[in-house]
Amino acid sequence: MTFRHNDTAPASILRPAAAILLVNTIVYNGSRLVTGELAHHDLTTAADRLIPLLPWTVTIYFGAFLFWAVNYIIALRRDRLTVRRFVCAEISAKLVCLLLFIAVPTTNIRPEITGGSVFDSLMRFLYQIDSADNLLPSIHCLVSWFCFIAVRKNPAMPGWYKAASLVCALSICLSTLTTKQHVIADVFSGVAIAELCWQMSRRLVQK
Repeated sequence: MTFRHNDTAPASILRPAAAILLVNTIVYNGSRLVTGELAHHDLTTAADRLIPLLPWTVTIYFGAFLFWAVNYIIALRRDRLTVRRFVCAEISAKLVCLLLFIAVPTTNIRPEITGGSVFDSLMRFLYQIDSADNLLPSIHCLVSWFCFIAVRKNPAMPGWYKAASLVCALSICLSTLTTKQHVIADVFSGVAIAELCWQMSRRLVQK
């Protein structure tokens, strides 16, 4: 069987998806091998302290993984040029994250979770599995913004789904603050790096 240039056969997403996952793993875990003994900086501001802890928003934080999976599949099933641009932007953004994780190691002080609700239990689980480092920029926000990028100019996607993706991306960004996983600087830098890398890839990656 011969596939057209923009064919969306399922096998076509495997290689770029594997590359994205590999780079993400190297960046997130590899940087810790370098920064483990370095001084970490707390970028919490007065504005961050005004943001309340909302344990129920941990469901949004964990729900991000499903959002990412769906929208990244959508992104990787586009025509080949768009896929190359998306993968280039995504990997470039992760490499910027690696540089920042090493150059500016960050941390924050998380609140003690003492409640007994399901949401409190999920919060304690989150804090247990995810250490307070590699915060600037927020990969949660960066990847969520790429999910919006993946659909906002996609002619095959209905308007309601584009709007829903924007709402999901912004909600996830807010959840990183209300779970006290990140601070404001982490959120804005994550979104800015994703957008900048995408705009650069659109100009640099040609047919």
